Amino acid sequence: MTNRLKYRIDQVISELQFETSRSSGKGGQHVNKTESKVTAVFDLRHSLVFTDKEKELLKANLRGRIQNGVIRVSSQESRSQHRNKQISIQRLLDLLDQGLIAPKVRKERKVTKSQKENRLKAKKQHAEKKSLRKKIRKEDY
Repeated sequence: MTNRLKYRIDQVISELQFETSRSSGKGGQHVNKTESKVTAVFDLRHSLVFTDKEKELLKANLRGRIQNGVIRVSSQESRSQHRNKQISIQRLLDLLDQGLIAPKVRKERKVTKSQKENRLKAKKQHAEKKSLRKKIRKEDY
C-alpha cells in the first residue's frame, strides 16, 4: 500500500458494504449450505473519503470496473467467509490505490539532426557490408 491511500484505509472500510452468496468450487456439501462468497461494494458517487478530483481520476482509471458509480470486488477463494471478506477488502484497496495513479503526460520530442545523420550513416555502412558479400561477376568490372 502506498501513500495515496495509506491514512484513509479505515474510512474506506467504514464505507464498504458486504454481500454474501453461495460460492462454487471446493467444499463438497458444505458449499451447498453456507454463504462463503463475499462481495465488497464501494459506492464511489456517495463516498466522503475522496475529493471530486480523485473521484474523476478513479472513474477514468477504473472505468471497466465501475458500474453506476459502484465498485464491486468479490472473493470465493477460501471456504471461510471471514477470510474471503479480508481478501475482498484487500483487493478493493489495491484497486483503489492503483486507480489513484495519475497517468504521465507524454511530452512530444523531435528527432534531432545528428540522430537522423547517424541513422543514415549506419544504414549506409550496413548496405556496404551486405554488398561486399555478393559474388563478383564479370559484368561488375
